[in-house]
Amino acid sequence: MTEQLAHTPGGAPNRGPREAIYELGGAESTCVLPPELDVPEVVLDEALGGVARTRALSLPHVTELEIMRHYSHLADMNFGVDSGFYPLGSCTMKYNPRVNEDACRLEGFSGVHPLQSTETVQGALELMYRLQEALAEISGLPGVTLQPAAGAHGELTALMCFRAAHTASGDPRKKVVIPDTAHGTNPASVTMCGYDTVTIPSGPDGLVDLAALKAALDTDTAAFMLTNPNTVGLFDPQILEITEAVHAVGAYAYCDGANMNAILGKTRPGDMGFDALHINLHKTFSTPHGGGGPGAGPVCVTPELAEYLPSPIVALLDDGTFVPHDPSRTIGRVRSFFGNFGVLVRAYTYVRALGGEGLTEVAEQAVLSANYLKERLKTAYDLPYDRVCMHEFVLSGGRLKREYGVRTLDVAKRLLDHGFHPPTVYFPQIVDEALMIEPTETEPLSALDAFADALIAIAHEAATHPDTLHSAPHTTPVRRLDEARAAREPILRWTAPEK
Repeated sequence: MTEQLAHTPGGAPNRGPREAIYELGGAESTCVLPPELDVPEVVLDEALGGVARTRALSLPHVTELEIMRHYSHLADMNFGVDSGFYPLGSCTMKYNPRVNEDACRLEGFSGVHPLQSTETVQGALELMYRLQEALAEISGLPGVTLQPAAGAHGELTALMCFRAAHTASGDPRKKVVIPDTAHGTNPASVTMCGYDTVTIPSGPDGLVDLAALKAALDTDTAAFMLTNPNTVGLFDPQILEITEAVHAVGAYAYCDGANMNAILGKTRPGDMGFDALHINLHKTFSTPHGGGGPGAGPVCVTPELAEYLPSPIVALLDDGTFVPHDPSRTIGRVRSFFGNFGVLVRAYTYVRALGGEGLTEVAEQAVLSANYLKERLKTAYDLPYDRVCMHEFVLSGGRLKREYGVRTLDVAKRLLDHGFHPPTVYFPQIVDEALMIEPTETEPLSALDAFADALIAIAHEAATHPDTLHSAPHTTPVRRLDEARAAREPILRWTAPEK
């Protein structure tokens, strides 16, 4: 079985770890021969006032060939969308078209400097202006800032705009209401902005409990934050009633745009009654992300809130010149310069390459892929919400745990042996032993079938050979790690072994 799984359709064959680069080569190995010294020689310790290193700098002694092989091997061990299926629920890990990279590397974009004079960066400013226009049209919310560097940063930015608007009207408020299906960044952003978090339960259908929401809303509520479609992959048909109830107490309705993939070209948060929205460009518009970056989380708002957006945004003058513009009541900067410009270039390329019809097809294909997988898997695993889903859905491994002692974590680790990155597990917490799966619109049918076949085989294996799952993975460069110990006792520095 191990040999069979070593080469799988989900990704490249796994190869075991090697030595650290410091353990390669030898004292005689060299890579670069420096030129002869053509400046006066300086004793470093004297030049630095006696604070130089007291021992020789530890650098590896390797040849160029050894360096290439070492880093190529590390790349082979890495997992990414380019090497295999990455169905990470609520994170949209989809393929980044190479045309995005080509555009980002154009000299006029890659070589631009944020401190250049406005007249020398008209092309870059126009791109940002056109992206602002596109996001306004897609969201139904005309005020747009491109500054936030990630989704959570966008949440915080929108909440700061809400706070500024409430304060300006002489009505400061203290709390923000969120559902129990909210992304973990929502309550964190609320706290960062100085508000108290009030959490309301979802109904048995996985949607907002309207009665609980109305009971939590009062004149001290600053905002209600909601992801629609929500974190269990369902679109809330009560949305107009929800935003109406929020507005009735003078609060703002905020849409977490993490799941925009499902509704592109179909409906717009602005039309649902939301006052603000962040869009994860690095999810919805395919720019690469993971490992902490890069990312971008532009915020779109109503005309009423546009005057509070961070400065600067890009404006178009009557003479056709693009210029940085400070909104009249801006909350100030939330990011240096104009944000993560490289991500903006990639996203704009994606939007222009697909156009309106193409973006609509993105949503249609994402929803079709998710429903196809859901139907294939709902008999092998429990399906808490058996209805048409949007771009993602949540299974439960509760039955496997009760009957065979196999947890969702075991299923996730076993998927690695089949060459697939596991989906999100144990989130949202309202689903016992949750498996949160988002196939995205970029995966072919063959990949979806291979993934479904693997999960079905793993469910069968749980009933017949549960110990195989308990000890998985078996074919990865390293076996199952003690994640709790790794978090408590991280080893962040390589130490040479004792001789």
